Amino acid sequence: MIFQQFFEPDSSTFTYLLGCEQTRQAVLIDTVECDVEQYVQALASHGLTLVYTLETHVHADHVTGADTLRKRLGSKSVVHRDAGAMCGDLLVTDGIHLSVGHMDIEVRYTPGHTNGCVSYYVGDRIFTGDALLIGGCGRTDFQQGNAGQLYDSIHSKIFSLPDETLIFPGHDYNGNTVSSVGQEKQNNKRLGGQQSREAFIEIMANLKLAYPKHIDVALPANQACGNIAVKQSA
Repeated sequence: MIFQQFFEPDSSTFTYLLGCEQTRQAVLIDTVECDVEQYVQALASHGLTLVYTLETHVHADHVTGADTLRKRLGSKSVVHRDAGAMCGDLLVTDGIHLSVGHMDIEVRYTPGHTNGCVSYYVGDRIFTGDALLIGGCGRTDFQQGNAGQLYDSIHSKIFSLPDETLIFPGHDYNGNTVSSVGQEKQNNKRLGGQQSREAFIEIMANLKLAYPKHIDVALPANQACGNIAVKQSA
């Protein structure tokens, strides 16, 4: 499998390119609009055709490049059916498998950060979006967030995987790029060490986080799959 990780520093967002070596078909996970040219160049350098842009959720901190890539390259946008982005070309549910060349991509429904969060399980790795971060997790005080639901999602859909499964999150703010299920089960500051559900809910209720600085622009734009006109009128 061809694999490349991108990092957008303003929102500390990771985007992932996955490509099939045999068929040269590819997907991008959690694109950022301002980095579209980087993705196009990377696809060309690997000789890949973009089939899907996969969203882990409707983002509140950056605008997705899905609409721009769809118009430019003919790719299809994939979001969960409860994400609030009916503009998606493919609305997925838990347990759906996407076949891209010889790659099998399993959709795992992991709500709690938002009501429409999914993680994508591919081979030896899982792309967790904002549900599970390295050493932390997504906030639960916006977009139908629910701390108890997030705890259940992480334990049933991510921590249930083999310990050696690689974790690639949607963001990192501390210079990390990858973790593993075993490392997060042991060391995650909010969930590790067999943290109880009740204690986790208490932690999340007392974070006192600032209002997301890009949410008023990013959320309506992403509900339209990153449509530029919606972004500019917001």
